[in-house]
Amino acid sequence: MNAYSELAMKSDDVLRVELEQFRREHRDLDLAIEALDQQPLRDPLTVKRLKQKKLRLKDRIAYIEDRLLPDIIA
Repeated sequence: MNAYSELAMKSDDVLRVELEQFRREHRDLDLAIEALDQQPLRDPLTVKRLKQKKLRLKDRIAYIEDRLLPDIIA
């Protein structure tokens, strides 16, 4: 079972809590990437991995937001 199918089975309250957690992790990764970019001897592989993790979190955040905020056809 992948992460998205696990998210699909959770209640809205649980998803809201996870959404805040994922947003916090996303901000933390952003700060970590910024800090690494400021260093003169930075490891490009570490920066790349952190950016990939940040993108995965962004996708999960978007998925949860879409699930919690259904489309309203006007």
